[in-house]
Amino acid sequence: MIAESRSVRPRKGRGAMGRRPMIAGNWKMYKTPAEAVVLAQHIDNLILDDPRSVESVDIVVCPPFVDLKSVATVLEFDHAPMMLAAQNVFWEAEGAYTGEIAPGMLADLGCSYCIVGHSERRQYFGETDATVNKKVHALVAAGVTPIMCCGESLETRDAGGTEAFVREQVRAGLEGLTADQAAEVVVAYEPIWAIGTGRIPTPEAANDVCRSIRATLGAAFGQPAAIRVRILYGGSAKPENLGLFMPEPDIDGALIGGAALDAESFVSMVKTAAGFAE
Repeated sequence: MIAESRSVRPRKGRGAMGRRPMIAGNWKMYKTPAEAVVLAQHIDNLILDDPRSVESVDIVVCPPFVDLKSVATVLEFDHAPMMLAAQNVFWEAEGAYTGEIAPGMLADLGCSYCIVGHSERRQYFGETDATVNKKVHALVAAGVTPIMCCGESLETRDAGGTEAFVREQVRAGLEGLTADQAAEVVVAYEPIWAIGTGRIPTPEAANDVCRSIRATLGAAFGQPAAIRVRILYGGSAKPENLGLFMPEPDIDGALIGGAALDAESFVSMVKTAAGFAE
């Protein structure tokens, strides 16, 4: 269902719980190293014109592997108020795994975060909850925070199985973590049927799933840990609709795809998130 415009409700409880909003841009398989430098610099220049965003939102960019070093150099040289994330990782520290990237390599490049379990990885590359769990543990051991994705297909949604499906993804993906470790993980709820389609759930429906995710975390790791976890919304998140999702009490930001490839669009979403920070 397409979200409808509605009056903005005050957000309750985020500031008291210490959940700082996050806006993360997944660049997917776009941008050469030279193009990535230009985009990172453009975002940085726009962000610096808005001190409130810098002070109140965690801003994360997720370039392809080949761009990480170039973008890391921009962020370091310009003292940019952004953090670097990778889009994937392998779960072994090193070895004969041609084409794979180890968590320690990402940490050495300056990656603070890494996306795991994105629906495109699950769909095209056969990732499962079990492999996602291995990656989560490997990242935590290397000091890189996972951004763990979860979300249902259109078939699952139409069958009324969304919450049960997503809860199982969350349980399986984070199995074996301590409460303190789980509290630092970022969870991104991305309904598969909404990614790149322009179709989005209503903000209330998205928050219902995010609330269910938080309840699942509470059952597994205790309520204090669950309250600390940041849950992002993804799936055709754009400047035009982010303001509808941010007031929801269990949505703490967004994992953005296509809109993150345009500096003005991305920064406008950061500014929107800053407007809901407490």
